[in-house]
Amino acid sequence: MTKKIFHGDFTPDDLASLILLHFNRGNLEVHKIGSGEQVAVQIRTRRDVQSGGSTAIGITFQTFEDGVIISLGQQQWLGIAASLGYSALSALRNPFSILGRIDDIAQDIEYINLEEEIWSVLNSNVRVKGSQYALSKRLKRISCDYCLTANPVDAPACIACGAPLGGKQPRTCTHCGYVLFSREKFCPNCRKAV
Repeated sequence: MTKKIFHGDFTPDDLASLILLHFNRGNLEVHKIGSGEQVAVQIRTRRDVQSGGSTAIGITFQTFEDGVIISLGQQQWLGIAASLGYSALSALRNPFSILGRIDDIAQDIEYINLEEEIWSVLNSNVRVKGSQYALSKRLKRISCDYCLTANPVDAPACIACGAPLGGKQPRTCTHCGYVLFSREKFCPNCRKAV
């Protein structure tokens, strides 16, 4: 199971609707369960398909501090493997039979890339909805050098002892979101200039 957190002004319903709109087509169908703070979505092969193997994958969307946490379950591969295996056996017996199975093979290859396509759809759409690589405002904290109290990033002085905090403001890489020290000119994570 893979998880990602997207910070921004959107709900689990918003992100589940993106999946519903993108994947409820062709040989795939999408089922949405729940609404509000927790939504589950299942993408699966339609029961009456004529080409390709069958697959299914589950996604959960849950409200998280300043955003949504997304968990992607394990994809079911047995139907895809069986379909590709049948295509391979048919080609061994009669190489020209592969011409009749081109649709099946193309559908199976599309299903193999399903997990990548899900993350791609979510990544591109949450950026449009305001998600970014910068740290969430509520998660950013800087500690006072004198009393070690956690302070909001924009605080000019410590909320506990009043010491100035101007030199401690963090920044993040605009390419990958990695937290940088103020003196760094290149991101240690993605190696790009900042």
